[in-house]
Amino acid sequence: MEELTFILEATRESMDNAISHLDKSFINIRAGKANPVMLSSVMVDYYGSQTPLNQVANVNTPDAQTLSVQPWEKTLIPEIEKAIMVANLGFNPMNNGESIIISIPPLTEERRRELVKQAKAEAEHAKVGVRNARKDANNELKTLELSEDELKNEEVEVQQMTDNYIATIDNKYQVKEKEIMTV
Repeated sequence: MEELTFILEATRESMDNAISHLDKSFINIRAGKANPVMLSSVMVDYYGSQTPLNQVANVNTPDAQTLSVQPWEKTLIPEIEKAIMVANLGFNPMNNGESIIISIPPLTEERRRELVKQAKAEAEHAKVGVRNARKDANNELKTLELSEDELKNEEVEVQQMTDNYIATIDNKYQVKEKEIMTV
């Protein structure tokens, strides 16, 4: 049953994609600690083309509350500053002539709660992706020429896979929630 193996592999891959998308989303939800990934969405106008910030500068974290952006060309400092403001991340970049320093403000209780809600929404979005993969798999299984018992067994296997992925998402959300709420 080559088709059956293909369906299960495609389902697993689709569910893995939902998890990796969740991981990327969680990285962008900051928990009050400076992290170079916070600037991963910033695009700089580099000689007329939009270029990711990490391709025109080094982004470091000298301490837990500060990001330092060291451009490879000093002439880019104003462009990088502008790009960080345009990205609307809530940061206020400061230019010292050599590099750009960004102080990460400590999170208020209200902001922490908003971030937890955002993380929960991302987790729910990932669960929807996993459930859609399950639905697609079950529809594909019904197109195969399987006996009723074989079909039931395969649907059970897909459901177990779904349950495992949902549990993984729940665990990742709980870790992120704890990280956000820890002062």
